Amino acid sequence: MYIPIILGTARQGRESEKVARFMLNEVKSAGIATNLLDVRDFRLPATDNSKTSPQAKKLAAAITKADAIIIVSPEYNHGYPGELKMMLDLLYEEYAGKPLGIVGVSIGPFGGARMVEQLRLVAIELQMIPIREALHFPNIQDCFDGKGMVKDEEYKKRVKKFLDKLAGYAKK
Repeated sequence: MYIPIILGTARQGRESEKVARFMLNEVKSAGIATNLLDVRDFRLPATDNSKTSPQAKKLAAAITKADAIIIVSPEYNHGYPGELKMMLDLLYEEYAGKPLGIVGVSIGPFGGARMVEQLRLVAIELQMIPIREALHFPNIQDCFDGKGMVKDEEYKKRVKKFLDKLAGYAKK
């Protein structure tokens, strides 16, 4: 099974990168092949030829191969980052039928809940199957230590439940 992780923000100092790396390690620990697809590597001008760019072809290959997808994204102004939308819009057919797990990140108390809601709508339009379970990392500035290790071990239990559900959809 192969489940890539999309890191959905390109901002400097992005806290969600800690979450993406944590998820990467947890997915690998579950015996699932994975890699990180960083939105920074797929920022392209919105032109007609962007879908045939080397970046779009690389993304298409990863998504086509994927059994499911995980997106880790912060919430910016009650939504998801524009560069994530542009990255997602590079493809269409490749997403069809792929289960999607969404991981929200925020500096506030809701862990990206509004971003998760909005991203689900876009995922449905892209013919993905967003799972009901989402992971939320609220108050992200307090979730990890200086070495990037999660402070609350309860997150590992939540990730296991999330991955079990996502992998179950992928197997179906």
